[in-house]
Parts: sequence; structure tokens; C-alpha cells
Amino acid sequence: MKRYVKLLPFYLPGLALYLVWFIYPTLTGFYYSLTDWDGLPPSYRFVGLDNYGAVAGDILFHKSFVNNIKFMLTVVILQTVLSLLLALRLSRQSKLNIGLRALFFVPTILSSVSVGFIWTFVYDPSLGLLNGALKAVGLESWTHNWLGDAKIAIFSVAAVQAWAHIGQMLILFVAGIQAIPHELIESAKLDGAGPLRLFASVMWPLLAPAAAIVVSYTTIQSFKAFDLVFTMTGGGPNYATEILSTYIYNSAFMNYTFGKASTASVYFLVLISLMTYLQFRALRTERIS
Repeated sequence: MKRYVKLLPFYLPGLALYLVWFIYPTLTGFYYSLTDWDGLPPSYRFVGLDNYGAVAGDILFHKSFVNNIKFMLTVVILQTVLSLLLALRLSRQSKLNIGLRALFFVPTILSSVSVGFIWTFVYDPSLGLLNGALKAVGLESWTHNWLGDAKIAIFSVAAVQAWAHIGQMLILFVAGIQAIPHELIESAKLDGAGPLRLFASVMWPLLAPAAAIVVSYTTIQSFKAFDLVFTMTGGGPNYATEILSTYIYNSAFMNYTFGKASTASVYFLVLISLMTYLQFRALRTERIS
């Protein structure tokens, strides 16, 4: 017991930061979710669970949730699959592979606002690089108003989110591949395992911890992509790219319904926690089996 008491001063700075920057804001948000506070006057009244019923019945909240699921699934699939394929190709230590890994990592260090502005220009229907490239190779019929079409706008933004963070996930997968004992791979090859069999039976089970981190982190990133969505579309057109984080922002700072915004934040927290838990359980079960 005395040993833990002596170590207590070393825990206090981290614990203080955790309490101030996470626990206190979380509890404050839950407190305001039970009020009708509009963010302006110091006075407000308690409304109990009325905000929870109002937000749960809000059609725009439902649309934001569906958009966020579309966004998240697109990002998780693209980011995980592409980063894994690149990691398999670039896992060997060579000057070329190291240089390519660094090149793929560069977009990760850019701010989301910068990435949003760059890709807004790329997606421009008239002067954008994407439509220009399609026209140059004779695929003019494929040109599109990538951010102005409500049917595909959310997927266009999701593709940018995946592009910006593939390099980050690539490094995690490369680390996982390089941690696999070389003897296991050589033994599988001697037993006649082909590339697909080698990956499915030897490499993938050992990559499950890295995959769990990639999928859960990508999921959280997808639900927190406020700055990218706000920069590129602002939630439009016609709320087609409105996600939960932009819904919360608009409720608080545009409509001055901070109570409802806090309620949406509580739903948001529960949703991310639940999805992350289910993903870890699923990947852990797959690894055990």
C-alpha cells in the first residue's frame, strides 16, 4: 500500500488532465442535456428527458445518423482494404518501400481543413482535376458534380477521408506484418501454401490486433470528421452530407439549442462506444476461432 502511495504524485498530473478535459466536459454535457439552455442567458430550466425524446424523433437527426453510417462504412472499407494491400506490398525493408511509405503518410500530417480545400478544387465540376482527367482519357460520360449531387456527395467526402488517412493505417499494418515470425511464413510456403492461403491461414490471424486498432480508430475518425465535411460541403446539398457532428454544431451554434445539442452529443458518445466495443468483440472472436 505504501508503494502505491509513493507513486501517487506521478499519477496526479495525468489524472488531473483526464478529469478536466474528459470527465468534467462529459458530465457537464449530460447535465445540459436535461435543460432547455440556449447558450446565451445564464438562466435555464430543467426539462428532464424531453430533449432525448425530441432528438430521437428529429427527422434530421435520423438523416444525419444514416449519413454517418454510410460515411463510416465507406471509410472503414476503403481505408482498411487499401492500407492492408499497400502494407502487403511495402512491408519489405528497402529504400524504395520506405520512401513510398513516407509518401503515403504525407496526407496524414496535413490538416483536415487543408485537405478539404484541396479536394473541393479537385471535385469542382467545371475546373476540377478529377473531371479534367476523365475528359482527357475519353471518359467524359463519367464526369460528375461530385459534391453537388445528393446521391453521391457523402461517398465523395468519404473517399477523401480515406485518402487522407490510408498512410497512417498503412504504418500500423506494416508493423503488424513485420512482427510475424519469418519462420511461420517459410514453413507455410514449404507446405505448399499459395499467396491467398498464406494470407488467410497465417498472416491474417496474426494481424487481427492491428486490424482491430485500424477498424476501431477509423470508425472513431469517421464519426469525428466534422472539419472535413464542414469545409467541403457544410452538410449540403440538402443535408445529404449532414453527419452527427455537423448536426450537433448546427443545433448549438446555428439554432442556439444547446440543450438538444448536448443530448445529441450523449447519443453520439453512446453510439461510438457501442460500435467500438462490438468491433473489438467481433475481431477478437475471429482471432480466437
